[in-house]
Amino acid sequence: MSYTALYRKFRPDTFEDVKGQDHIVTTLKNQIRAGRIGHAYLFTGTRGTGKTTVAKIFARTVNCENPAQEGPCGECRICRAIAAGASMNVIEIDAASNNGVDNIREIVEEVSYSPAEGKYKVYIIDEVHMLSIGAFNALLKTLEEPPSYVIFILATTEVHKLPITILSRCQRYDFKRITIDTIAARMRQLTEVEQVQVEEKALRYIAKAADGSMRDALSLLDQCIAFHLGNELTYDKVMDVLGAVDTEVFSRLLRCVLEQDVLGCVQLLEEIVMQGRELTQFVTDFTWYMRNLLLVQSSDNLEDVIDMSSDNLARLKEEAALMDMNRIIRYIRIFSELSGQIRYASQKRILVEIALIKLCRPSMETSQEALLDRIRDVEEKVENGVAVLPGGYGAGQEAAASAQGQGMGAKSGTAAPRPPAIPDDVKEVVSHWSAILGSAGNPMKIYLKEAIPSLGGDNRLMLVLEDGVASDYFTQHPQNREQLENLIGGYIGKEIEVDIQVAKDRQEAEESYYDLRKGFSGVNMEIEVEE
Repeated sequence: MSYTALYRKFRPDTFEDVKGQDHIVTTLKNQIRAGRIGHAYLFTGTRGTGKTTVAKIFARTVNCENPAQEGPCGECRICRAIAAGASMNVIEIDAASNNGVDNIREIVEEVSYSPAEGKYKVYIIDEVHMLSIGAFNALLKTLEEPPSYVIFILATTEVHKLPITILSRCQRYDFKRITIDTIAARMRQLTEVEQVQVEEKALRYIAKAADGSMRDALSLLDQCIAFHLGNELTYDKVMDVLGAVDTEVFSRLLRCVLEQDVLGCVQLLEEIVMQGRELTQFVTDFTWYMRNLLLVQSSDNLEDVIDMSSDNLARLKEEAALMDMNRIIRYIRIFSELSGQIRYASQKRILVEIALIKLCRPSMETSQEALLDRIRDVEEKVENGVAVLPGGYGAGQEAAASAQGQGMGAKSGTAAPRPPAIPDDVKEVVSHWSAILGSAGNPMKIYLKEAIPSLGGDNRLMLVLEDGVASDYFTQHPQNREQLENLIGGYIGKEIEVDIQVAKDRQEAEESYYDLRKGFSGVNMEIEVEE
């Protein structure tokens, strides 16, 4: 016996089996129960949401000899005939291939004949928006005043293409996209029946990839099961089959963008390509990831809207705190434009690389968002001010040169070594802390804003950071700490070592370490209050 695809094998037979369209199912059941059946219905909505399925269940129910509360009985002669496609009472027409005037005229002629058995003749016209103007005109009069035994059900994914004269003659029902929870629960039922072991995380990713379509979800599930037949279907295996990229990769990519690390972005894209991932899906998923960043930044109570684990959500909140809303919107715009270009492009990788470079280099763009992004960086430096050393040399100038590897610090070898710092010099660093922050580039500046300066062992400056992205920036990348030491050395004119300490949270950091800034009075430092 030939294999039947899951979406065909488990197509709902009753209203009770229809998932995610309760508002429509309840209305139709009430109409049938009260005998208030209309003569023309319009079912509209995205693909795979149940339009044709509900139409067939409705057609069987109105003709069933023993209808139940949840739909047709499925046992009577008429139900069996309709299910087998042998009934003359239910006529299903594909308007995509039968869209001419002559096809509609045949329907108009057939309407005059009453059903040989059952109560109603039901015409289901799928993809009705494909009919020609002449075909629509030929259908108008019959659609408005059909015989009492005729019901028209028009189904379409593009309702905006229908003439207003057709819309005004039908009861319209809008089928919603099915939620991820509903799709995942339905797939869980089917896998239990099919005796297939599947991880819950894998089911939820398939449900998300289906984009609200139950049929697409079951087709993807079928594909994944076939690829790993006989084995448990895990999240990683689903990612392999669909050519998708894990959320952790998006987090790494975003950090490279924030650090304006073009090389890091290109190398990470190289890994994605070598793993055989589909770049079109990658662009879509990364755009969705940035959309989640935007939602997290907009509100604190979106856990139910953003479908991801608590660990990934916590990291997402950390990353959202490092960016402003306008910057995220610019990133989304660039990748949204890319998603429209990449689908039919022959050089997809080059297009993705160009988009990543645009994210890292706002100066490449002349759009309003890019200009605002550049202006914000300049304003932050101006607001924080630039400290001037007693010798007349601009500390900010030296710090900037140091950051580029061209400074006058001992690390570059272009000037005499600075003397080591003593506790008084550490205090001087703290007194200039606002100016130091103003000279630092992003994302270092953002990470340092939450740091607590304290005195470490051997007269070293200690910076206490919460465990997370900020602490990883310095502890896992020694060159970043070295850059910070050069930056600070430019202000005090001495060599200084920075000791990074990691605290579990802000409360532990404040309770366990002394904030040197509290020991100064009358020192002009900016204090940022976060609510």
